[in-house]
Amino acid sequence: MTDSPLLLDTTRVLTVHDVHVVRDGHVALRGIDAVAHAGRLLAVVGANGSGKSTLLEVAAGLLVPSRGEVRRREGLRIAFVPQTTALPAHLPLTVTDIVAMGMWGRLGAWRRARRADRAAVADAVDAVGLRPHAARRIGALSGGQRQRALLAQALVQRADLVLLDEPMAGLDARSREIIAGTIGRLTADGAAVIVVTHDLGELHGADEVLTLHEGRAA
Repeated sequence: MTDSPLLLDTTRVLTVHDVHVVRDGHVALRGIDAVAHAGRLLAVVGANGSGKSTLLEVAAGLLVPSRGEVRRREGLRIAFVPQTTALPAHLPLTVTDIVAMGMWGRLGAWRRARRADRAAVADAVDAVGLRPHAARRIGALSGGQRQRALLAQALVQRADLVLLDEPMAGLDARSREIIAGTIGRLTADGAAVIVVTHDLGELHGADEVLTLHEGRAA
């Protein structure tokens, strides 16, 4: 895997070229090409087991491909938002605590937040419609509310690349609407956003679509 600032298109933040991934003896991705552009939404669509989440892990740098190349813009800041099931409901943290964790990359885990930092966290909580729940523990929220809290965390990270794994799966209409609006805010602010989904209809106006079938681009 190679990280390189030498991308021909200056709007590219991530380029995946001819990527193959073998996991536990199974070929999960076969020769995949993908590009993420600043200010644009890339939807990765496919059935369960098609390789969508594997591609997201490769993009995040959590998984090294068996073959192929991954190039990232120099200094790229990445926010990875897993499915809400990845957030333990028993964590003794409030919505504000979870969102404030998005500041750690800039402040460090133990550095005291400034007034502007606290205001940014409050703004992100408000942006995802969770102001009335800001002081509630994460385990007291619905699945949709927890997913919105994770997305608010990505907002305060000010990431260049935001990776979302099935952010609307199984959620109520209100949460889906808010998440779609937040994705729009992220791209409007210049972030490249990659969303994994099994239903393209969940997204409003994806700029590019990559459909996967059994690890291949369909």
